[in-house]
Amino acid sequence: MILVSSSKMYKSYILNFLLLIIIILYLSETQAAFGVSGGVGVGVGVGSGGVVWVGGRINSPETPRSSFPKLNEAYTALQAWKSAITDDPLKILDTWVGPNVCSYKGVFCSNPQDEMVSSTLLVSGIDLNHANLQGVLVKELSLLTDMSLFHLNSNRFTGIVPDTFRDLTSLEELDLSNNQLSGPFPSVTLYMPSLIYLDIRFNSFSGSLPQELFNKNLDAIFVNNNQFEGEIPQNLGNSPASVINLANNKLSGNIPASFGFMGSKVKEILFLNNQLTGCIPEGVGLFTEMQVLDVSFNSLMGHVPDTISCLQDIQVLNLAHNMLSGELSDVLCSLRSLANLTIAYNFFSGFSQQCSKLFFRNIGFDFSLNCIPGRDMQRPQPECSMIPGSSLSCIRIPTPNPLVCAALVVSSSTTKNTHHSSPSQSP
Repeated sequence: MILVSSSKMYKSYILNFLLLIIIILYLSETQAAFGVSGGVGVGVGVGSGGVVWVGGRINSPETPRSSFPKLNEAYTALQAWKSAITDDPLKILDTWVGPNVCSYKGVFCSNPQDEMVSSTLLVSGIDLNHANLQGVLVKELSLLTDMSLFHLNSNRFTGIVPDTFRDLTSLEELDLSNNQLSGPFPSVTLYMPSLIYLDIRFNSFSGSLPQELFNKNLDAIFVNNNQFEGEIPQNLGNSPASVINLANNKLSGNIPASFGFMGSKVKEILFLNNQLTGCIPEGVGLFTEMQVLDVSFNSLMGHVPDTISCLQDIQVLNLAHNMLSGELSDVLCSLRSLANLTIAYNFFSGFSQQCSKLFFRNIGFDFSLNCIPGRDMQRPQPECSMIPGSSLSCIRIPTPNPLVCAALVVSSSTTKNTHHSSPSQSP
């Protein structure tokens, strides 16, 4: 009897041991299948009668890790930001799971240009334009120091731009337009050494524009449709930007005199719908190849400076809804690239025969509600009897007739130098 009982108990131990092996293998496969990063602990005991008990537990999960160190920092940053986003109607953040941030929607990765470390990956850009996300910008985003592009156009982000963003030393393009951001001008952008494109339009930023904005090496400055106020910094003319949009704010005072002597790089500049006063600065056009100039919906007075007729590349010139006066010159209406000239709602008293030919050139020309005799849709005579700003003394530099434009002089000089430096041909 004792031998039979021992034999049965031995067989029971063998069967339970095999069962234990099967359970351990099953738990290991389950861990691998579901990507559990924590360890699996198994407790085994043999009770009376040969009964085996197995207790399994999953340890606290550790942070998922990537084989690329830069992506580990990106994971920390993006998960912190994800936690600060309160609404995601397009379910974009549903893809922001796990350590492989390069698979996240809107996140772009690349190899660094340094060939010595070309075997690594890093986050080089984020483009979440029109994602309709609601939330705030978190300081952890400054960990993305290799990012060159950050586009968040048309979302619902609120709050301010974190000061830690100054650590984004590789950032070249920052587009925060069409959100609900507020506070003073985000001066942290002035400390981004690589930034060349700044777009913060259609937000609720307020206060004054910093002088440093126009000393920075930016190619595009979009600060329109905010609540900026005060005077435009006097160093506006220092800016190397090709596009500057200051429209639809509460800026006041005169247009800085330096604007009249901006370099040839500026192509578009918009001052429209502010509270600007005084004269259009003398010199506008002398050194520029501007294509769009819009000063409409302000309170500018005085005559249009003769130097505007130097804008041979101008396509759109909008002077409407001001208190400008005087007559439009032949030269201004003869500009070769002109596609639209608007002088409506001013106090101009006439224009030349050349301006009348604009209609035959298929050029948009709106001169309504001025004080031009013999023309339809003009102001009533009582309004024209007292011209606003008639006593205003705009600084005017005497100009030769015909006017010599600096941009044309430089162009001519360059052509001559090229001609003289070319090798002479054999007779």
